[in-house]
Amino acid sequence: MNIKETPTHTAFEQLLDLEMEMATFVADWLYCDQCANYVARMVSHDRRDPIRHANLLSAALNELLEMSFHSNEYGGKFACRFYRCADIERVELTFPCSPQKYQFYSEVVAGLKSDQLFASYLEVIASDTAPADQAILLGLAVNYDAVIQLHDASAGLLTFIVDLPLERLLN
Repeated sequence: MNIKETPTHTAFEQLLDLEMEMATFVADWLYCDQCANYVARMVSHDRRDPIRHANLLSAALNELLEMSFHSNEYGGKFACRFYRCADIERVELTFPCSPQKYQFYSEVVAGLKSDQLFASYLEVIASDTAPADQAILLGLAVNYDAVIQLHDASAGLLTFIVDLPLERLLN
């Protein structure tokens, strides 16, 4: 596995911007799948294998959207922005989050830089008690070679920045 930080100064081209009220988004669990599929098709049309690319992106994005869906936050806005730079798809996902949940996510993201990432992932997916959010983030890092960063956007909001090298996964 090759986990490298994607330079934040690299010019990413914005492809899509999706925003809605959090209360609207969490009103129906199917929105996660519907939004993920729609967005994946929209941004995958010009890739080498658009169907496979869309399937990979849709699966990864659906996991991220479900994580925000299960945040149990109803106030504020939900935003998902998509960028591209060469073979990297960048997803910026912003949603309301409690300070306790932010601390949890910070610890999980910090653990993604561990030499024991794969072992941690296996431990989490084998556990009946491990938080689903932890399994999602570890799964993206292990299975998609994703680079994941967490930013405190403002009081009560957090932003995940997830760089997915999907074109490399297609080989």
